[in-house]
Amino acid sequence: MRYMASYDLMETMRNTNQWLGASALSLASYPVFSMVPNPALQWMAAWGEVTERAYKRMVVKPDWGIRTFTGDDGRDHLVHIETVIDKPFGNLIHFRIAGREPRPRKVLLVAPMSGHYATLLRSTVKSLLVDCEVYITDWHNARDIPVSEGKFDIEDYTLYLVDFMRHMGPDTHVIAVCQPAPLTLAATAYLAEEDPKAQPRSLTLIGGPIDPDATPTDVTDFGNRVSMGHLEQSMIQRVGFQHKGVGRPVYPGLLQLTSFISMNSDRHASAFREQILRTARGEASDHDAHNRFYDEYLAVMDMTAEFYLSTVERIFKNREIAKNEFTVNGRLVDIGKITDVAVKTVEGAKDDISAPGQCIAALALCTGLPDSKKASHVEPDAGHYGIFAGKSWRNNIRPLVLEFIDANSGPTAKPKAANKNAAAK
Repeated sequence: MRYMASYDLMETMRNTNQWLGASALSLASYPVFSMVPNPALQWMAAWGEVTERAYKRMVVKPDWGIRTFTGDDGRDHLVHIETVIDKPFGNLIHFRIAGREPRPRKVLLVAPMSGHYATLLRSTVKSLLVDCEVYITDWHNARDIPVSEGKFDIEDYTLYLVDFMRHMGPDTHVIAVCQPAPLTLAATAYLAEEDPKAQPRSLTLIGGPIDPDATPTDVTDFGNRVSMGHLEQSMIQRVGFQHKGVGRPVYPGLLQLTSFISMNSDRHASAFREQILRTARGEASDHDAHNRFYDEYLAVMDMTAEFYLSTVERIFKNREIAKNEFTVNGRLVDIGKITDVAVKTVEGAKDDISAPGQCIAALALCTGLPDSKKASHVEPDAGHYGIFAGKSWRNNIRPLVLEFIDANSGPTAKPKAANKNAAAK
């Protein structure tokens, strides 16, 4: 499958389904048909509308949609999304709120590079903007990166995080969500040896596979069921001619999306059937719950082949982070060197992607960190997405994370009005 033809075939199938949806909608909406109402035509138009939108969203990067923020003064302030560091494979961006004094809590949110854009954390960003200056890693779609920019694997990813942390300075509080948790831990340990003064104040790891074998799931155990040769042959394709990254070997986002949907195929099929019926009855809207969710869920990006393969081999198969054997440019990154950065882990009791036990393993690796700087929390009844978005995050986890940040802030970085809805654990 490592050919441009297979990549273009997937895009052709997506494009064809988008065209079929648009054609069905256009045909069923022909004005003359309204003279004689026909339920079949209403259903056809509804199917076309839902189908076109679904397949169109697969190749569109979602907008952040964060344009204004209501401040303590009751006024709406514009939100400017500024690029702080511009790199070939990802940027560091800052959500600056015009007319508001900078918040003392400075947070670096490390977004996953696992098939979705950083906008997957939109609700997380919005909730943190109330109390924090929020920065986030905005990873680029590999298909848009020319081959001349070179490779990008997990070591390069780690060094990107090192550069971002170093730029933001020591008064930073880092929150890593899901996939980047192991590499964020490694980047912090790298700084502990190379540039201790650039280390963040605290590190919060949310639902990440620090030790995938601690509590295996179907997702984290995937690497143990296939050989690297089979994985490379079956999953890697080369970007086609219509993109800037033509010829670059990637793990296609469309292939990842197929895997996502297959995990809960019945639920997704039911959701789309119900949405078609709602659309036919005129009950659907542009921003209803279905469209809000699937506009983000279906928007996928390609990962570089070397990043995908090195993640499977080194994080999941060889468990280099779990064994404290991870290296960058041939040099061992000793997690035990972290002695000053407070570390907190957050897990969901019903997380079926990164189950409880996988993330808390980070605390045992921090052998140089006193217990007073370690914390953990398991959220009851929360699944994977619930621990960084939704009710569980808003009501329970976010207050705990802010409390942890405040408890580990420097004397000059105390917030003016801390949101202390719950005690740190």
